[in-house]
Formats: sequence, structure tokens, C-alpha cells
Amino acid sequence: MKTILHKATERGFANHGWLQANHSFSFASYNNPEKVHFGALRVLNDDIIAPKMGFGTHPHDNMEIITIPLKGVLKHKDNMGDEWIPVLPNEVQIMSAGKGVQHSEINGSVNDHLSLFQIWIFPDKQNVEPRYDQKKFNGNERKNKLQTLVTSIDEIHEGSLKIHQDAIISRIDLDKNHDFEYKLKTENHGVYIMNIHGKVSIDAHVLETRDALGVSSTDVFSIKASEDSALLFIEVPMEF
Repeated sequence: MKTILHKATERGFANHGWLQANHSFSFASYNNPEKVHFGALRVLNDDIIAPKMGFGTHPHDNMEIITIPLKGVLKHKDNMGDEWIPVLPNEVQIMSAGKGVQHSEINGSVNDHLSLFQIWIFPDKQNVEPRYDQKKFNGNERKNKLQTLVTSIDEIHEGSLKIHQDAIISRIDLDKNHDFEYKLKTENHGVYIMNIHGKVSIDAHVLETRDALGVSSTDVFSIKASEDSALLFIEVPMEF
């Protein structure tokens, strides 16, 4: 089993005043040649956005973009006809940029900060028709068991959002002292684990809040929670 540990304190950080951004991988002005991507996973940004602030209209192409609000309300607008759609905690948003899309994202609250993860995954198809989708997930259904959020558009998996890549994004909330066994899809897959909060052990590594671990070259591994913990799994092809 291969592992790569990314401590929370070692992430790239940018303070834009209205935006506090932590970058797991090279992004914008943060450039770390040792942290460019993990397989098909290109970006994992951990953002806090001030009330009423956000990202003005900007373009994307040929990227699968997944947004997971943790606290607050995100509002999304794009040139596909979506007009300031709210996205709340326990909801997940996906956008296949494909041959090109323009969108805007803002904090929809006038009082409260917005906290979210934004994930970019390289697609397995180029120049597809852009598409947008979102879905609400029941937080109780990830209590000590895996809740699948996103899978490949080429697979039949009821209840998950779809992207153009053989990836699986999932979450689990583990009780203290609970063990969990994670099984990877294929030998070519690796999984990037973000500890949203709490404290867990994987292999010889201890992950505290916002620490992350990339795991590859194995079919299964065990996780033990020493505190109540919440984990995000981003499983992607390592070669693509």
C-alpha cells in the first residue's frame, strides 16, 4: 500500500479578505510541484467565503467540478439557464464543464460565512455537452457507513450524481472507536481521504481535522476513529 500524507497546516493558503482559501494541490498563486494532482483529482479547495461575496462570472472547460457546502448557503448561476440556485449543506453540486461553460458562485447569506469544498477532476471525455445537477443527501444515511455521492455517468448507480470520469466520491460519519474497512474499485484506483473533522488512524498515519491521506496500490484498508469523525473520500483512477 502506498500512502501520501498531507497535513492541514501544509496546505497552500490565500487570504483575499472576502475569501480564505486552503489548497490541497497547486492552484492560482500556490504552486507546489510535489502537490499538483492525485491521479485524476486535480483540485481540492477548502474555502470560507464572506457574506454576500463570491466569484463573478468566469469560464471553465473540460473539467468535472464538484462542490460540497459544509455550512451556509451557496448560490449558483450559469449560462445553461440556471439562475441563482441555492445549494445547502447535505447537498452536492456537480458541473461538467465540457466544451465550455460560464458560471458565478456567491455566498447567498447577508450575515453568515459560507464554508465549502470544491473538487476538480480531470474528465475521461473531452468537449462533452456541459451539464449541471445537484442533489440532497440524508446525513443520517452516512452514520458509520459509506454514503456514495458521485459516480461515473457510464455506470448504473441509483441515487448518485454523475460525472465524466470513473470516480467515486463518498462520505462517512464515524462514531468514536468505530472501525471501517474501505474497498477500492480497481487496482488502478487510489483514494484521497480528507478528514473533515475528528481524529482517525489509517495504516500508521493519524489524521486530525483537515489532514488528508492519499492511498493507492491496495484493494482494501482499515480506518479507526479515536474521536467522532467525518471523512470525505475521493476515489479516482491513478492513470488516466
